Amino acid sequence: MIARRLRGMNRFVLAVLASLTTLAIPAAAPAVLPNGARAPQIVTQGALAGKPFTFNLEQALKKGPVVLYFYPKAFTQGCTLEAHAFAEASADFKAAGATVIGMSADDMVSLKRFSTEACRDKFAVAIASPQIIAAYDVMLKKPDGTNAGVTSRTSFVIGKDRRVKFVHSNMDYRDHVRLTLQAVRALRR
Repeated sequence: MIARRLRGMNRFVLAVLASLTTLAIPAAAPAVLPNGARAPQIVTQGALAGKPFTFNLEQALKKGPVVLYFYPKAFTQGCTLEAHAFAEASADFKAAGATVIGMSADDMVSLKRFSTEACRDKFAVAIASPQIIAAYDVMLKKPDGTNAGVTSRTSFVIGKDRRVKFVHSNMDYRDHVRLTLQAVRALRR
């Protein structure tokens, strides 16, 4: 009888511990805009070679696919290295018919300077407003689930039909250029 009670208590203790463990694990962050989704329209201010301009996704797609890459903050190490890599590959993206545009929550003053210094006047960067960040679901979350105030490092390839053809979301900048260029080239096949 004591053995039965202990087994029953053990089951109860295990059930309580399992419930508490479930409460301690934060819910998974929502996925970014998935492949096949219709890309939300974007009209925002940006900079190319230090000069302000208005970016309109619908207009850009008339020329071909768009590589829309979100990065956390201008002039941080990873973001600067990623911008350099996109700048170095800009001729390859152009040959594949794609427009590259970087998006962050930075202000226009920062973007003008970043477009010249880090992007080397090769491609544009634009303001990712809170509405754009929400529409593309790219807000970077802290471990406790609260907003970090910057975007995640997420790259999208958007086809002329405004459908998301490829998504790569990873805080390591190194594969974004290679993978988005592969995706753009695959669209031409």
